[in-house]
Amino acid sequence: MRETKYIFVTGGVISSLGKGIISASLGKLLQARGYKVTNQKLDPYININSGTLNPYEHGECYVTVDGHEADLDLGHYERFLGVETHKTNNITTGRIYQSVINKERRGDYLGRTVQVVPHITDEIKRNIKRLGVKGEYDFVITEIGGTVGDIESLPYIESVRQLRWELGSDNCCCIHLTYVPYVAAAGELKTKPTQHSVKELQQEGVQPDVLVLRTEHPLSTDIRKKVALFCNVPSDAVVESADVKTIYEVPIRMQQEGLDKVVLRKLGLNPDDTVADMKQWNYFLDKLNNAKESVTIALVGKYVKLPDAYKSIIESLIHAAAYNDCKLDLRLILSDNITDENVQETLHDADSILIAPGTGLRGVDGKIAAAKYARKNGIPCFGIGLGLQCMVVEFARNVLQWQEANSVEIDAKTPYNVIDIMDEQKSVLNLTGGVRLGAYDCKLREDSFVKSIYGKSLVKERHRHRLEFNSSYKEQFEAAGFVCSGTNPDTDLVEILEMPSHPWYVGVQFHPEYSSTVVNPHPLFVNFVRATVNNKNKKLKNG
Repeated sequence: MRETKYIFVTGGVISSLGKGIISASLGKLLQARGYKVTNQKLDPYININSGTLNPYEHGECYVTVDGHEADLDLGHYERFLGVETHKTNNITTGRIYQSVINKERRGDYLGRTVQVVPHITDEIKRNIKRLGVKGEYDFVITEIGGTVGDIESLPYIESVRQLRWELGSDNCCCIHLTYVPYVAAAGELKTKPTQHSVKELQQEGVQPDVLVLRTEHPLSTDIRKKVALFCNVPSDAVVESADVKTIYEVPIRMQQEGLDKVVLRKLGLNPDDTVADMKQWNYFLDKLNNAKESVTIALVGKYVKLPDAYKSIIESLIHAAAYNDCKLDLRLILSDNITDENVQETLHDADSILIAPGTGLRGVDGKIAAAKYARKNGIPCFGIGLGLQCMVVEFARNVLQWQEANSVEIDAKTPYNVIDIMDEQKSVLNLTGGVRLGAYDCKLREDSFVKSIYGKSLVKERHRHRLEFNSSYKEQFEAAGFVCSGTNPDTDLVEILEMPSHPWYVGVQFHPEYSSTVVNPHPLFVNFVRATVNNKNKKLKNG
């Protein structure tokens, strides 16, 4: 293809309809046809990025390889397409305004009045087209956050209106996702909310080319024709998106509905020239849907009241369970409620335990209790981020007998600062606002368990944390049986600890969940679930 083509996905009627999943699904279908595709998310909130957002506000903060703290939808994009995203794939209103204000302060606008149109919209358009100017992608799919009609999203919709004229109709396609509610008392599906949503979009200057209708009941041909008539789209451009058991069925449903074909035709391409090869995807779906046995994994965290706070971890476990031919029975356990006295009662039915990442004091004692229970009872245990740090503190207190051992985040005056900010890291931290972000190399010990899992000596994993294992205690930990099996080759900071005497006891400072995809599940998660299966079988055998 000579020119990059741009696809915009907007949402109407209500929020949380799944714009990110539809965007990722369309991207997957186009990718499966041999096209080069990337996804982008425009977030209307004024935060510069997702880094300071409470997980209860917006779900997890996803981290890209270049260290950008992003919306969780970027995780969907990477899991579906297997293509790394970067800072340019996620734009917020805060970044747009910050850039424009910085230009105004430098005098770039030569004294002119700075306005939403054209200055803010020009900046939005520039950021949208940045992914396409180098010619690396055939399609850029841009999801616009929020709901049409929101004040916050108006500049983005206006930017799309302008781009449609600037790019030309063959290079720009607009998809609008809406909701068709079912009124039980009348026994009818109602299209009026969709009609009004499209009308709102039209009033803002954008005519959608394709409508994707979320529904809990099948759409009849008459309903599709009615929507097409009142919303000015062809009837074959009215696409049903019915509820499914798993988000991973959505690309197949969209393929069956012909979404990719409609979009290709709109963009002046012949859909018969390419065929979407979804064999690997269907292979995963087959394993996911046909697994017979289940395993119970306890995810111990402080944000479990909103599962989206651990979205990437949960999806990584789903991937790993499918490839281990088992179903995932995930128990979300609030770490605040776990104590040494009730830990056995709380976790006794878990086949394995995952201690989740996080920050702050709340819930830490519960995580430490969970780590102790898993270590002493031979239960597979996977600690990520703060999860690793809790495993370290627990080991220092109960094996090394340093009762006052702690993280300096919890106790700045602890005599055994086993978790601390290391001197080697401070120069890096000053550049990133105190947080180590993005992908870093990790060298694995040749005789280590994790080396056998990865199958190679050097890996690259993504980080998001301020504190590290204090390497000055490395010798004591290893002598007592908790081995530092992965380190950064440049700084010698400890990235992984493992316990060779335990069936599966591994803590990592990085976030492997950000790298797990449908086609390439992360090896640590796959091996952890395999150990979970083995532990369940052992319990059944022993009665």
